[in-house]
Amino acid sequence: MKNYSVIFLLAILSSCASIKKHNEQRASCIPPEQLKEDVDFAYSKLQQMHPQLYWYIPKKELDHKFDSLKQTLTESLTPLQFYFKLQPVIAGIREGHLSLRIPRKKFNKREFKRLEHQKGMFSRLEYYISGDQMYIIQNRDSIEHIQPGTEILSINNVPVSDYIKKYRSLISSDGDNTTFHPYFLKDLFFNFYTAENGLGSKATLETLYQGEKRTYTLSREIKSDSDLEKDKEMKKKTLEKKLNDYVVSSNSYNRSFKFLDKDSTIAYIKVQSFSRDYSDEFYKKTFAKINEAKAPYLIIDVRNNYGGSLYEINNLYSYLADAPFTLIKPSQVTSRDTPLRTNYFRKSNALEYALKSIAYPSYFFAQAFSTYKKDGKVFYKMKADKPTKPNKQAFHGKVFVLINGGSFSASSIITAKLKNDKRATLVGEETGGANDGTVAGFYSYQKLPNSKIRFPIGLLLVQPNIKFSDSRKGVVPDVVVTESMQDIIDKKDPQLDWIKNEIAKEKDNKGQ
Repeated sequence: MKNYSVIFLLAILSSCASIKKHNEQRASCIPPEQLKEDVDFAYSKLQQMHPQLYWYIPKKELDHKFDSLKQTLTESLTPLQFYFKLQPVIAGIREGHLSLRIPRKKFNKREFKRLEHQKGMFSRLEYYISGDQMYIIQNRDSIEHIQPGTEILSINNVPVSDYIKKYRSLISSDGDNTTFHPYFLKDLFFNFYTAENGLGSKATLETLYQGEKRTYTLSREIKSDSDLEKDKEMKKKTLEKKLNDYVVSSNSYNRSFKFLDKDSTIAYIKVQSFSRDYSDEFYKKTFAKINEAKAPYLIIDVRNNYGGSLYEINNLYSYLADAPFTLIKPSQVTSRDTPLRTNYFRKSNALEYALKSIAYPSYFFAQAFSTYKKDGKVFYKMKADKPTKPNKQAFHGKVFVLINGGSFSASSIITAKLKNDKRATLVGEETGGANDGTVAGFYSYQKLPNSKIRFPIGLLLVQPNIKFSDSRKGVVPDVVVTESMQDIIDKKDPQLDWIKNEIAKEKDNKGQ
């Protein structure tokens, strides 16, 4: 028992030292020559590992971008300052999954616990971005009685438009797609802001609402005992939370199902993330209920779904297919040893490292034989690129799918396949993820040698098994229906309403 206590104490001391070292390094200034080394390192790793680096940008143009960046590095910079120079170049590759990790301050246990006992400052509001303007669209806690529809003009006297222009350049999107930016930017805005300005205790907002300017002060309020009790309750696991994949941070479910009418003729599935967790059981029970009700219509909502598991979307498609199908084309990698570059021991503590070391030979041989060569190219073996039979509980009625600019990655893969196979009617706006595929799957987690900025690089070229559009854009809906900021504020859903009206017309025609 005494030995375990010593190990535990050493682990705590090691963790504290690691946090201190990280924060000191984050505040240090790196000489120009070393910054240039990091630029070269990043580009060389991309050329070595990325299977489709020049998909949306010619090599000559990308070479020029990296060379031009190095010419601007004439003085020492902190890792954060360097990030704001390098990330726009990475974003210019136009691969939505490709992004440096912004160097943030790390907190020790005491600081983290203090933050846990405080309410969020910016996170308690919901936002909407249009062009260079940001609006508050939801204020659940009635903070300062700020009204939905209020525009934020400045934060601590800095124009919000300046931040939006700066942060927009950091966001990668697939190809020539533009619908993704406002969705992802509203979600990441304060991640960038707090990395740059710190987690302050107060912030002054200058706002505009119905022609009147007002100034508000946001602060980090201390959580009450009832708030802390609610936090504990939210963390408790129940069968319902497991089945619907409950997410504590957002107090919502990744998956939900209901019928939209009393007669149970319109089934509605909302998937916020293809996380895979408990998905087998969810789809099994959900489609059993749909079949039992003999519902002729199914609506699948993947709006604001940034993607996730290929396994889950392959499984979901099996409940929609009328015949055996193959979801994706064979996934290309740059070389046979690519699967071994996934940083197997990443984020392992001493015990985990020891256990993983024992299992490593099995892992090595499994990964070593996971590739094959065909026509001079190397491919990674995936279940989703093999024929899959329809599930016995497969739905054979009419399918509608709701999409928008927040539908990304796996959401775009499955919707592109559904559209190609004419299995669903897509309603909404162009997806944020490309129609013809993306580079993701699994990653090699690189760290730039001098700035220590983390750089995950996707290793798999994942493309839906379809006839490619070569559009360099997202999946285009069959029916374009836009949603305005006022619709969101008024809790109206014109995209879902269009589908419900279309179903009502069809029912009326059948009744005649």
